[in-house]
Amino acid sequence: MKFSFGKRDHENTKKTVLFVCVQNAGRSQMAEGFFKKYGPKGYEPISAGTVPTSQINPVAVEVMKEIGIDIGKQKPKDLTEDMMRNATAIINMGCMDDKFCPALFVPKVIDWGIEDPKDKPIEKVRQVRDEIEKRVLEIIESVQDNKIPT
Repeated sequence: MKFSFGKRDHENTKKTVLFVCVQNAGRSQMAEGFFKKYGPKGYEPISAGTVPTSQINPVAVEVMKEIGIDIGKQKPKDLTEDMMRNATAIINMGCMDDKFCPALFVPKVIDWGIEDPKDKPIEKVRQVRDEIEKRVLEIIESVQDNKIPT
């Protein structure tokens, strides 16, 4: 699957891929971690939430460490207008909370519809992690195929 992305308005050469969810505690943090590991030079991943929690889901941190990616130092962040305005691509991880769903606030969002790993057993969180990795690699393939305009 290929994705198309909008152009950014400002002249900074760094391109940002923004991963958003409600709490910015699991899915979006894992996506940021994968993109940091696999993403091409010139692209910066960032994750944020509409109602971020105080810490990352410890089970998400654990399952990422299992595959050699440490997201334990990342912090949940508030989604800002600047983040949205400056993003080359905005990806919503999936909404379990209709009241605070990023897709309600974010224009031109790609919605992945990935299940929230919150309060799930570690086996389920591993499945979510693996799905996120697959999707991030698809985004990176689109980048490498020059599907994101400069």
